[in-house]
Amino acid sequence: MKTDIELKNLVREKYSEIALQDKETNAASCCGSGSCSTEVYNIMSDDYSQLEGYNPDADLGLGCGLPTQFAQIKKGDTVIDLGSGAGNDCFIARHEIGDTGKVIGIDFTPAMIEKARSNAEARGFNNVEFRQGDIEQMPVTSNVADVVVSNCVLNLVPNKDGVFKEIYRVLKPGGHFSISDVVLVSDLPAELKEAAEMYAGCVSGAIQKEVYLELVHSNGFTGIVLQKEKQIHIPDDILSQYLNADQIAAFRSGQSGIFSITVYAQKPLQEKTTCCEPGCCA
Repeated sequence: MKTDIELKNLVREKYSEIALQDKETNAASCCGSGSCSTEVYNIMSDDYSQLEGYNPDADLGLGCGLPTQFAQIKKGDTVIDLGSGAGNDCFIARHEIGDTGKVIGIDFTPAMIEKARSNAEARGFNNVEFRQGDIEQMPVTSNVADVVVSNCVLNLVPNKDGVFKEIYRVLKPGGHFSISDVVLVSDLPAELKEAAEMYAGCVSGAIQKEVYLELVHSNGFTGIVLQKEKQIHIPDDILSQYLNADQIAAFRSGQSGIFSITVYAQKPLQEKTTCCEPGCCA
């Protein structure tokens, strides 16, 4: 089992490679190496091309949903995108916030930050900025965001509970998030869980759906809504790199499944307070 630091280094390495490739190359490759016949990263991605603000140069095809479509972003909002990549969701959010809002993209891969900044500069987007950092320790002050979005990123982070705590911290009271992620129903085969390439491909880093939703609830969020859910099919030519034919058949016939979900939740306007004086809870 890899340590948290080893997993983070793995993700940084793989996504640094991907940042240098276009969407078509990523769609035909596995882990950025170009050595696989079918993609890992793109088996989950949705079509962004019909959304206002879409920029093809910023779409690396790495998401598993369309969180900005469900995020209820308004003019003038401050939006934070976790794992902003080449800037795809940030630029769609910018269309929604208009000239009076602000978008902050956070990514811990330097090559992605460089690519996103170049994309923003080329388009003259002065109210979009990209900050390099770990989303477990966001380089953002508390209570600044109206909306937080993220697309297929939290499943890459070992400490998901820590990320939800950070989301709660940076949101304004009454703010909300809309996050697309990969979750599991029942367990993956052990061989997939141990596969580093599948981790970087957003699959073996996923946790159980009920555990994921409980993390949202236990961190104080309210109004939790499952905005979208779809099952993900992993092609046999990918599974065959990790499982034999009998194991693939058992996986297909079992109850386990991999799902993309988009979850919405709010930070309460008033946080619960503990009773500190006699009679205050009466």
